[in-house]
Amino acid sequence: MHPMLNIAVKAARAAGDIITRNVDRIDTLTIETKSRNDWVSEVDRMAEEAIIRVIKRAYPQHGILAEESGAQEGNEYQWIIDPLDGTTNFLHGFPQYAVSIALNYRDTLDQAVVYDPFKQELFTASKGNGAALNGRRIRVSGIRNLDGALLGTGIPFREEQDLERYLKTMRVLLPGTAGVRRAGSAALDLAYVAAGRLDGFWEFGLNPWDMAAGILLIREAGGIVSDLDGQSNYMKNGNILAGGIKVHSAMLKAIRPAIKE
Repeated sequence: MHPMLNIAVKAARAAGDIITRNVDRIDTLTIETKSRNDWVSEVDRMAEEAIIRVIKRAYPQHGILAEESGAQEGNEYQWIIDPLDGTTNFLHGFPQYAVSIALNYRDTLDQAVVYDPFKQELFTASKGNGAALNGRRIRVSGIRNLDGALLGTGIPFREEQDLERYLKTMRVLLPGTAGVRRAGSAALDLAYVAAGRLDGFWEFGLNPWDMAAGILLIREAGGIVSDLDGQSNYMKNGNILAGGIKVHSAMLKAIRPAIKE
């Protein structure tokens, strides 16, 4: 395992331990509202602090971009951290959430970890060395079109998000598929695409920490990631479309006319 990936795994497990210890005390947690229907708990903050502590102990000169504490300047390495992706799920006792950690080197994703502490599933990837789940290699699904495909998504819930535009994409993607799942953790959804559990995924308005690790997992598992225009601006515009090569192509072909109407 790459030394920096090893640190990412160590950090993710430290955060996962904090999350797991607090599963049964949700009703006693301090919870703040960031915006309507968007919360942060003391578990998010403690998990993030644990991740940063592990990383800084090993690599004190590296930069940080974390969901709760923001950016810390550093050298050409930057760690992109979501300490608890799926906070709403966690606070409702819905067991679909994860720790997401990615390492960017000179604006290129280099290492990735998505860790599900509830299911004890550790998704890892190193640039050029493939992706794995609990140490075993994973690949995106080989399905060739949308017929029978199982897709993942995230449904816009904030007032500033364009729900009508999103619904246009749902209308063109849903027919003929085996269904669409909205589980509430983009990091895990993207990891599931990498593992072939989902054939494709799309969502509007994500943040870099929601998707950075998942993007590298999918690439290293043989998949394709783009924005909804088929370009590589997803880290800036927050719109993502991902899947195996054939499914990604089919999704993109269906979505393009719908979002341009």
